[in-house]
Amino acid sequence: MKKVLNHIIVIAVLLLAATSCTDVLDQKAVDSFNQEAVFSDIGLTRAFLGNCYDNIGGGGDWGVLGMREDMLCSMTDQNLCIHRPSSYAFLKGDLTPDNLGHIGVDGAMGFLNWSAVYKNIQNINTLLDNIDKVPTKTSTDVDLITRMKGEAYFIRAYDYYLLLSGYGGVILNDKPFMLGQDYLTITRSTLQETKDFILADIAQAIALLPATMEQGRATRAAAAALKSRLLTFCASELTNGGYEASNTLVSFPAGSRTALLQAARDAAKAIMDGTYGTYQLTGTTADPPSPLTAADVKTYSDNYFSIFNQKGAWNEETIWGIQYNLVGGNTHQINTWNGPNGYHQWGNNEPTEPAVRSFEMADGTPFVWDAYTPGDQLLRTATAAQLAADPDRNPYNGREPRFYACILYHGAKWQPRPADMAGDDPIGLIQTANFYNNDGTIKSTGIDTRQAIVAGAWNGTKTGYYLKKFMDSEALATGEYYNNINAWVEFRYAEIVLNYAEACIELGGADLQNGIDALNMIRNRAGLPDRVTADQTTARQFLRHERSIELFGGGYRWYDIRRWMICENVVENVYEMKIKQFVNGNMEWKYDLSTNSDDRSFIQSNYWLPISRDEVNKAPQLQQNPGY
Repeated sequence: MKKVLNHIIVIAVLLLAATSCTDVLDQKAVDSFNQEAVFSDIGLTRAFLGNCYDNIGGGGDWGVLGMREDMLCSMTDQNLCIHRPSSYAFLKGDLTPDNLGHIGVDGAMGFLNWSAVYKNIQNINTLLDNIDKVPTKTSTDVDLITRMKGEAYFIRAYDYYLLLSGYGGVILNDKPFMLGQDYLTITRSTLQETKDFILADIAQAIALLPATMEQGRATRAAAAALKSRLLTFCASELTNGGYEASNTLVSFPAGSRTALLQAARDAAKAIMDGTYGTYQLTGTTADPPSPLTAADVKTYSDNYFSIFNQKGAWNEETIWGIQYNLVGGNTHQINTWNGPNGYHQWGNNEPTEPAVRSFEMADGTPFVWDAYTPGDQLLRTATAAQLAADPDRNPYNGREPRFYACILYHGAKWQPRPADMAGDDPIGLIQTANFYNNDGTIKSTGIDTRQAIVAGAWNGTKTGYYLKKFMDSEALATGEYYNNINAWVEFRYAEIVLNYAEACIELGGADLQNGIDALNMIRNRAGLPDRVTADQTTARQFLRHERSIELFGGGYRWYDIRRWMICENVVENVYEMKIKQFVNGNMEWKYDLSTNSDDRSFIQSNYWLPISRDEVNKAPQLQQNPGY
């Protein structure tokens, strides 16, 4: 979503935002002159709407939705934020109304913050309450007003979806809060009522929005994709008796799940049937070659990586996302935030060892760490001769194509290094190993490790890996101060296909094979062979694995491990993969459990977020979530 560059418009919007973006339970009056000005000119109104886009989910100058320095994926088992790991209270077993970590932050590093999201809802309500007063001069203006209403309904639905998926039933309001309003009468609605409110907004958005828009603005397909995501969450175990079945704030009435699964299936299928426009998986979904050659692996990998490296017109898989520019609009620095320290970058949001091991081999079989030393899950060794005879002794060789699009590992080719970092590595091979003489004495430290003798080594990897996905692979992105322009893809067709597959598999019966067929579309596009099973339990395992890989790093995992109620099974301490490369070509890979990179634990109450103490103090009648 491009920000408006006209300084007069920006000032007017900021003035209004400064007075209307207040806490939902501590509102101040909107300055009447500024409000009158904004809704007296269609250009100012559009700019105000743009500000609401930028603050979806409680945005900030350093990130909109998932594109931020500390990513939501690091609040899962798959990634580690090395800069502020203690702020992920969800993973520490100490998430409370008084200790929210990132959830309690309104701004660059925060997400899912109750107050910040309600600020944006307040602004949207203000817009919807006033937009019919905006003067129109032409039929084009009238059409624009209609579209802006649709966009506003989409944004409000999205913000309420975020609240529902984090907190359950919440405060519902379709009018702006006013000065003097009695907030002591405000209560939370049930989960059912909250879901229905969001669906009504989505229906309004679909009715008012066009099929195509300027990139970054919502379309009817974006609203339909939100419906699919909402219903997928609502049809889950968590919201259907998995946690306090009798509590209507966090659970639907008994017997609701089948109807919710059917609704989730149908919402996804409508998109797949082209009801809202033509979308498809980029690349081919034909059966992949068997075996895959190195060239095949690269082709599939490059295709998948390109989805997240789009800079111009979006491809046929992208339904909605955030458009970025070098200057004069939304910007991000994902290369700086996540890139290796051997490029003057900050190394954040690093993949964990269990996540790296979860990627399959190129033939679709599971990766087995102890294939050569059964029972030893910590150590692999290989001589140069063994590697020459069997390259797959290197745990990063022979893996599925998406592995090479998502993970930067020792030996991975990345970018040419900045001149002062190039040394003996002009082509840019990742060095997360330290180098040893044949007698075991250290020869040199890898430039991308924390032991590197370079400025910024404190940004070196704590897991042995870096997150490649979402970064820009072009040389222009090298260095610490580069603004990326690749888009953040929030809704894409692959998610819709996976939503459909999951609903079908959970429904079982006649729907089961439809779910497996949809799942195989995702696998075939990734260069992997079909899954074959008639067993619902096995199909469910296949589906959950596929979501974890296809949606890796995008933040979806946080919702998935909660709605599947598997957090206690997957949240574990993070340790480093330490690698030694010897002069004679011998290698050692050791998963070092002697020092934690991050201590983690999970408690049952954290399946739902607590409402902050400040919010409850302002409105003591608000019922807190269970367990807090």
